[in-house]
Amino acid sequence: MKNKIIASVLAAALLWLGWFLTRPVLSIYGNEKQQVAVMEVTSDTELAISFIHSVQKTLVEEFLTPDDELDGFVLHSTRYHSFGVGLPFMESDGAFRQEGNAFVMDDMNRHFKELNLRTGVGTELTVRIDEQTFRLYEMFEAGQKIDIIIEPRYKSFLGKGGII
Repeated sequence: MKNKIIASVLAAALLWLGWFLTRPVLSIYGNEKQQVAVMEVTSDTELAISFIHSVQKTLVEEFLTPDDELDGFVLHSTRYHSFGVGLPFMESDGAFRQEGNAFVMDDMNRHFKELNLRTGVGTELTVRIDEQTFRLYEMFEAGQKIDIIIEPRYKSFLGKGGII
């Protein structure tokens, strides 16, 4: 009887461990493989990427959430403060409106498997995930690649692309 109880507890623990290790997490990597953050993720997790536009020298903010399958991201809207190269403005980009001194493009509905960013000189690349803020421009030199991905928890232990 005692062996059956131990076997049942062990089986339940292994099932829970398998479930836990396969749950999706949001990971941020810099310098190709350096792990900056790992956190629980749901389709309600809010991401905001902000930076100073390299040409316009004005603030740009992009607002995203994970997709429903928790295997990528959806860009919902962009807020910016001047018109210029690389900023959305066409009707096909979404629903345009002005909000005070900012321009907002809503309903963008752009899907991305992962987010690949780079730090830049004076761009102040910052990522906010729910209430946590990561000032990536303070963590990495200009030109460093930043990857934001959703992956099974066990992969976050191994690091992007394999063993850390």
